[in-house]
Amino acid sequence: MQNIIIAFAKQEDAQNFKSILMRNGFEASYVCTSGAQTLSAMEDLGSGVVVCGYRLNDMIYSELAENLPSYFQMLVIASPSKMDGAILPENVTYLPTPLKKNDLISTINLMSEGVVRRRKKLKEQKRARSDEQKKLINEAKAILMSRHNMTEPEAHKYLQKCSMDSGTDLTETAEMVISLNV
Repeated sequence: MQNIIIAFAKQEDAQNFKSILMRNGFEASYVCTSGAQTLSAMEDLGSGVVVCGYRLNDMIYSELAENLPSYFQMLVIASPSKMDGAILPENVTYLPTPLKKNDLISTINLMSEGVVRRRKKLKEQKRARSDEQKKLINEAKAILMSRHNMTEPEAHKYLQKCSMDSGTDLTETAEMVISLNV
């Protein structure tokens, strides 16, 4: 289930959108009336879609968009006159009022899928190491193996443990081992 935050200045508008989404198989994780509440909700959830109006009680959508975490998408629902000439960031989509229910539902479906794809892509990028990074890790393992009589699996496990203990990435830990033993 995708995390959805509904944020409108008027509680009544937010509840109306929540009701529409619930009738179409979505569940709103949070309903907010201010940007501060919305940002707090995003911290709690980690990823998802924010459905909001042009103006909230303490900020407008563009201020909220500036603080949007990378795993969130924003859907702004506003009148065309308010959005005329607005340049939207990559993770912000706009739907004009009056709004058709089908447009809302299909847009949220697409945005939710985009959030999931983006998370998977970033995870895969983190996992995949470049040839240079692999070379550094292998060099650090070779140092540990020759100077401390470790096997390759022991050296690798040692690097992983040091990496976790110090809160650094495996490549950085390998660089530290190399720099200490040069």
